[in-house]
Amino acid sequence: MRRFTRLSLGFSKKLENLAAATALHVAYFNFCWRMRENGKSGKYRPTPCQMAGVTPEEWTVEDLYQAVS
Repeated sequence: MRRFTRLSLGFSKKLENLAAATALHVAYFNFCWRMRENGKSGKYRPTPCQMAGVTPEEWTVEDLYQAVS
């Protein structure tokens, strides 16, 4: 997230907005984003939640939005 690489917190300096952006980033990483295996094969690994047995399938962004709302 670019927000953490800047010297300040960007446009909004509210702690609530930072907490919301962090929660969204962590949820996307755990439920939606698939990492590649090391090496040149380029095969994808399951998401961290799939590996932990929390969910059987990878979520889309729409699935994540439906879970939040």
